[in-house]
Amino acid sequence: MDRWAKDFDNWAICDTACFHLFDRTPHAWNKIRSWSKRKPEFEKRAAFALLASVALHDKKAEDEPFVECLPLIEHAATDGRNFVKKAVVWALRGIAARNPMLNSVAREAAQRLVDSTDSTSRWIGKTTLSELNSPASLRRLEVQRRKAGGK
Repeated sequence: MDRWAKDFDNWAICDTACFHLFDRTPHAWNKIRSWSKRKPEFEKRAAFALLASVALHDKKAEDEPFVECLPLIEHAATDGRNFVKKAVVWALRGIAARNPMLNSVAREAAQRLVDSTDSTSRWIGKTTLSELNSPASLRRLEVQRRKAGGK
């Protein structure tokens, strides 16, 4: 996985590997943590593309690992490179889409980003909240709440 990640040179290859292969391995969580600290743009993007992919595909994952990744998201939110910041938004949105509790903590993280003095962090926070407040996202959240018994 590390060798492949070092060869990523565009978002399509990065996202495809993460979305269709890497997120199905037992190493996904470790790679999210380690790649989030990488300097090269597409290696760092891979951390957040992988997090978004795990959020979507791993239906059995507990909430705690996603909560533990929020500081990684907030730290990376200062990276103004286009392909990193878009993957950070994707990961935060993916976490929020899992269930009402994660939606709440993801919204809190997005609000902290909006309140930041860093312009890229503010952009990520505003973009995420805008998407989470879309009619489709709000309907999906309401359906999840009903299924969970109104919690």
